[in-house]
Amino acid sequence: MKKIIGLINALICGVLITFMAQAQGFLKAQGKIIVNEKGEKIILRGMGLGGWMLQEGYMFKLSNIGQQYRIKDKIEALVGPQKTEAFYQQWLLNHTRKIDIDSMAAWGFNSVRLPMHYNLYTLPIEQEPVAGQNTWLDKGFAMTDSLLAWCKANKMYLILDLHAAPGGQGNDLPIADRDPAKPSLWESQANQEKTIALWRKLAERYANEPWVAGYDIINEPNWGFENPTKDFRGTEENKNEPLRKLMVAITRAIREVDQQHIIIIEGNGFGNNYRGIMPPWDNNMVLSFHKYGNFNTLDAIKGFLAIQDQYNVPLWLGESGENSNNWFTEAIALVENKNIGWAWWQLKKMGINNPLEIKIMPSYQKLLDFWNEKAPQPTSQETQQALDELIELLKLENNIYHKDVIDAMFRQVTEKKAKPFKNHFIQQPSTVIDAIDFDLGGQRIGYYDKDTASYQYTPGVNTQGNRGRAYRNDGVDIQYNKASNRYHVFSIETDEWLNYTVNVAKAGNYQISVEVASEKTEGAIELSLDGKPLPSWLGTPATGSDDTWQKVSFGKVKLKKGLQQIRIKAAKGGFLLRTIQFNI
Repeated sequence: MKKIIGLINALICGVLITFMAQAQGFLKAQGKIIVNEKGEKIILRGMGLGGWMLQEGYMFKLSNIGQQYRIKDKIEALVGPQKTEAFYQQWLLNHTRKIDIDSMAAWGFNSVRLPMHYNLYTLPIEQEPVAGQNTWLDKGFAMTDSLLAWCKANKMYLILDLHAAPGGQGNDLPIADRDPAKPSLWESQANQEKTIALWRKLAERYANEPWVAGYDIINEPNWGFENPTKDFRGTEENKNEPLRKLMVAITRAIREVDQQHIIIIEGNGFGNNYRGIMPPWDNNMVLSFHKYGNFNTLDAIKGFLAIQDQYNVPLWLGESGENSNNWFTEAIALVENKNIGWAWWQLKKMGINNPLEIKIMPSYQKLLDFWNEKAPQPTSQETQQALDELIELLKLENNIYHKDVIDAMFRQVTEKKAKPFKNHFIQQPSTVIDAIDFDLGGQRIGYYDKDTASYQYTPGVNTQGNRGRAYRNDGVDIQYNKASNRYHVFSIETDEWLNYTVNVAKAGNYQISVEVASEKTEGAIELSLDGKPLPSWLGTPATGSDDTWQKVSFGKVKLKKGLQQIRIKAAKGGFLLRTIQFNI
């Protein structure tokens, strides 16, 4: 009887879970916003899973190689085809797992954008046994099914994004893993037919899945149809006739089997050139635009807002990121203020400007050095060791988690106050704070820096954000010192400052010292307590080398018990800062 009751309870729980999973209903476009079945506005806050199904060289310090098929060829030349195939199979297993999606949900994301490589779902046209037919592969569909199950368990929406279309959809080769020696998507009717068939197959499979938010049918087309020589990325295209024609055909094929899901379209020129694309051809359509490296002002998105007003359709910032935390906060606040959702790029790679960072081990660095012609060819055993270590480092539990990125993308969008990066508990007899552990909060809250973000697509603006590209993604310049295996703040300019929230165990007079270095420049520091500067500045010496550190002291400073804010300001810049020490 207990077993029967247990089975009944399990069945009831299963029914409840299924009902809960479908309770939100399908999303749809309603005027200028996206809504659920209750008519409630939904702001999609998502992350793209770049690097999983499709590797782009820059994600793994391989910009000089570029496309995934070329990376694969490089690996195969060192370890052979069988071990290369085994590496890629394990890559797909380790890169994105349920723990990644669970973590994204816990951080605040409500959606996931899946950048799909068509070759996991169907064969390339030149490999089809019968020309014009489609061989369907289980791998891509099974991966998508698993991802959808993980999303459903977390009540997160999944957006399917055809990131690498058959033949490749543009002249930026890595983003679509395109081989320029073969016909592109735009040069091959067979590739276009395969693209249409793939979307029909996907729509048929997921037609009744409400946690699939929509179909992002062609990622970042970049092709000059009218003038392919001078406008090879389609930014100046005026008609976009082939692009519109193909997107209409894809939509028609989807609607043959699926009347429910949102169709997401992207203009030419990396999703932003909508000349000739409109008007909409479906009543459940969302316009995606991509935004990188420009200012976060209304002027930057006014063209898309004008299209939205003219055609009464929702907008979605389908891809953005690759910048500093300060830029992230501004960009998200900008679009959310206009009821526009977003999907950031990307969850993990080698680098600091994403939530998760893949570590670089010495074995992998040897591979990089060889491929960059800086070192001799590694042995097959050394290469295999590098690949095995990389496979393990793909896992979330082995990634570096950048909580500063998440804080900037969520809390800082609405809350403009400092928050401790670490718990700085000041106690007897001595406490040392690393200078790099300044408060979360962004520009003019946790810190002030004269160069906080990269505006690489804005002519005449050459800022970078964190020039050391290490430890944190805030605008403060942080550098790693290999000899000491420590980080420090560098490139400190006059008037820049860092804020630290400290918790003092016992009130008293503390000697506060800082550890500084500078080859030639003598600087000066102003110390503030809870917004009140001390009456005198502290001079910082020229130590003869940026690797020669010296402690200098403010003398005794009275601190109260409990929380208070300490600010280190460069009254005169030019020094490096490593630690702040409290002694009583």
